[in-house]
Amino acid sequence: MAPHRRWASLHPVTAAPVPVWPPSATTPPDDVEPAVRAPGAPAPGERIPAHYAYCFGCGDLNPAGLRLELTAGEGATISAVLTVTEHHQGAPGMAHGGLLATAFDETFGFLLWMVGKPAVTARLETDFALPVPVGSTLFFSCECLGVQRRKVYVRGVARLGGPDGPVALRGAALFVAVPPEHPSRSSAR
Repeated sequence: MAPHRRWASLHPVTAAPVPVWPPSATTPPDDVEPAVRAPGAPAPGERIPAHYAYCFGCGDLNPAGLRLELTAGEGATISAVLTVTEHHQGAPGMAHGGLLATAFDETFGFLLWMVGKPAVTARLETDFALPVPVGSTLFFSCECLGVQRRKVYVRGVARLGGPDGPVALRGAALFVAVPPEHPSRSSAR
C-alpha cells in the first residue's frame, strides 16, 4: 500500500499511515504586520489591574486563582509574575502543567488588549523545560509577534526565581480577533 499524500510514511510494524504534521500554527507567516501598542494602553512599567476581582487568572479575591501580577512593557510586550501555591499543584509539590499553560493564556490575553486586538485563543503551545515546585516564583515575559488580518501571533517565556533565571516554560499562541458583539468581550477592560 503506497502512502497517501497526507501521510509521510507507513508505520514499520502496523503498516498504518503516519501523518505529516503541518508546521506550527503559532509561527507567524513572513508577511505578518508588526503589532502596534494601542492608544490608551498602560504606560511601560505600569501595573495592570485585574479585569475583575474573582478572575481565576488575575483576580486578587479568588483564593485558588493564579493572582498574576501583570506589568505593561515597552512596545508590544508584557510581563507577569506568578507565585506557585499549594492550590496550584498537580503532582505533590509541583505546579500543574495545565495551570501553567493557563498562566500563559491569561498573560497573552492582556497582551492582546494592550495592542488593541481583543481575541480568543485558537492554539496554545507550552513547552515545559524545568519542573516548577510549589513555593517558586515564575517571571513571564511575553511579546506580540505580529498581526495578519484577524490572526494575532504571540510568544513568551517563564523563568524561575527572577527575570534572568533559568527558562522553565516557553509558550506560543495564535489568537483570532473577535468582533465587539462576541460573548468573550462581555467583560471587556
